[in-house]
Amino acid sequence: QVQLVESGGGLVQTGGSLRLSCVASGRIFKINRMGWYRQAPDKERELVATITSRSITNYADSVKGRFTIAGDNAKNTVYLQMNDLRPEDTAVYYCNVDPQYSSDGRTYTGGNFWGKGTLVTVSS
Repeated sequence: QVQLVESGGGLVQTGGSLRLSCVASGRIFKINRMGWYRQAPDKERELVATITSRSITNYADSVKGRFTIAGDNAKNTVYLQMNDLRPEDTAVYYCNVDPQYSSDGRTYTGGNFWGKGTLVTVSS
């Protein structure tokens, strides 16, 4: 299987910045796509940003121009640089990975794995 470990969350004031990191481990051959999602209290989980193995990015309209996603394929790591943070960005941020990997003697060309989440709190 594939495991994800997120880091970098915390408490920041409005207008501040944070950088989230997510490292994927396991018998990974290639990362098809990595991304970040978030879930605020009493809301559904929503997409924040994704990046493909060819560095094609996609952002939610609410974070365009403020957040930047970047990947390091050699390290199976994805980053999310968050600038100009606002109280409405407060949420648990989850890393998501679609990898090519092997497990239990079998090879998989894709998957859907989630981290446990890291809390980002933006105070007004």
